[in-house]
Amino acid sequence: MSTESTVATESSTTSSTTSTEAAPPGERSVAALRFVDPHLPADGAPALPHVRVAAPRPTDLPEAPRDLDVEVAGAGHLADLDRWRAETYATSLLVLDRGEVVHEWYADGLGPRTKFLGASMTKSLLATLVGRAVTEGDLTLADRVTDHVPELAGSGYDACTVTDVITMTTGLDWTEDHRDPDGPAARLVGAFRTGGSTRTLLAQTRPKHRPGTQWEYCTADSQVLDWVRERATGAPFADAVGRLWADLGCADEAVVGVDGDGVAMAGGGVAATARDWARVGLLALDGRVGGAPDGDRLLSAGWVAGDGVPPYPFLAPGRLPSAYTTHAGYSWHWWPLDREGRVLVADGSHGQFTLVDRDRGVVVVKTSLWPYADAWEDRHYRDLSYLGLQAIADAVARTRP
Repeated sequence: MSTESTVATESSTTSSTTSTEAAPPGERSVAALRFVDPHLPADGAPALPHVRVAAPRPTDLPEAPRDLDVEVAGAGHLADLDRWRAETYATSLLVLDRGEVVHEWYADGLGPRTKFLGASMTKSLLATLVGRAVTEGDLTLADRVTDHVPELAGSGYDACTVTDVITMTTGLDWTEDHRDPDGPAARLVGAFRTGGSTRTLLAQTRPKHRPGTQWEYCTADSQVLDWVRERATGAPFADAVGRLWADLGCADEAVVGVDGDGVAMAGGGVAATARDWARVGLLALDGRVGGAPDGDRLLSAGWVAGDGVPPYPFLAPGRLPSAYTTHAGYSWHWWPLDREGRVLVADGSHGQFTLVDRDRGVVVVKTSLWPYADAWEDRHYRDLSYLGLQAIADAVARTRP
């Protein structure tokens, strides 16, 4: 299926090459990425190579602000909303109740027009695009990866299906450690910082386990998932995001990080305002625009019923490696907090979150910029954030008029 391009005609990229050589060590880490307005140049930090995605039909989100009495029990103490935001290095917090903005806060110098890099929140946006492709009949989860991308024959994806890549159970020989500048994940990210061919790197991967038998967090899987989606639909990632942005009525343009070949960083490179991230969350409530019963349906009821349900016992909440979290499981590029997939979280590095509570109609967006160098410290901030996001949803339901 072809789509009309909504990407700005002028690519706002810095100079890049198609070299497959690794970026310098200092450029290979997630820590090298700028998380606030990454498309704008700053002292000592060049803009992320990117393309811009227009917002052709902007709409306003309705507002009904009210006080939220939030108490977060975690890390051995009780915290109110102000203390929790400070303890988790929040940069923005946006809370919606049944499509209405009830709370909105930004750190000093930031605001509603600031674009926040979603990091791996982008993976859940990618899942939304895949859901549209499945809903519209262009793709099935049973499709083999190599049927769409024959270039991956003989690679670690040779025996994989779309289900395997969307659940990160490909069995790839991969370690997602962005603190290791020489590791595969850092090399992949480095290609988006300084140029390089990520798809060449994907074709060089090798298998380690039988697909469907073991989970390993893997941004390479997300890049392959988007490659498959692109071949099935005929729409590059930025075009598909642009179509979605138009349908959701997003108010501001998004920016998408790209590699030296112009391939999108579909596993972590979208920057958007908190309100536009919230619009993606509203769609995830039930597959309709705005999460409203009369909204246009973009995702089938069947997709919504399955996208938050962990398909294997080892993906259930509490069964993932504890180094990631004991709060969530994993499903179709979302992190469910329950086995039925009624509460989902999009989760990105340094504390980027969108919580979607389907039963209560609550969406919470929290962006952050916490320290990343220490893995246990990172785990602490993530656990405290999960507790706070759920406490906010509880407070929203408790304070409804």
